[in-house]
Amino acid sequence: MDPIAQARELGKAIQADKRYKAFEAARIANDNDSELQQLIGEFNLSRQNLQLEMMKPEGEKSAEKTKSLNERMQTAYAAVMKNTNMSTYNHAKSDFDFLVNEIQQIVALCCDGDDPETCTPSAGCAGSCATCGGCG
Repeated sequence: MDPIAQARELGKAIQADKRYKAFEAARIANDNDSELQQLIGEFNLSRQNLQLEMMKPEGEKSAEKTKSLNERMQTAYAAVMKNTNMSTYNHAKSDFDFLVNEIQQIVALCCDGDDPETCTPSAGCAGSCATCGGCG
């Protein structure tokens, strides 16, 4: 059995999974949502402007401008996160990340010598903080 060929088969199985399909559909919906793309652009511009202000030497920084830029960035972020397509995307990404993490854990356990039929991935970190109760 060729492991590379088997990995390609695994790739096909992943792409056939409903979680992958939901994630891909959500990604495409985000890409095609012009309002969302504009909101993301506004957020990125606000973040960049805030970073530029923060990089100024101490005597040139304006606390008022920094506060204003930070508020603008937070408002833009909130608008992005309120978008229905972004919400759907985040949920789909979390579900897909959980699947990928579980697969990676199984492969790692098998590489450590565990039985591929019985090894059990941990229910710990799924790689996404969206549904996490906290580390530690």
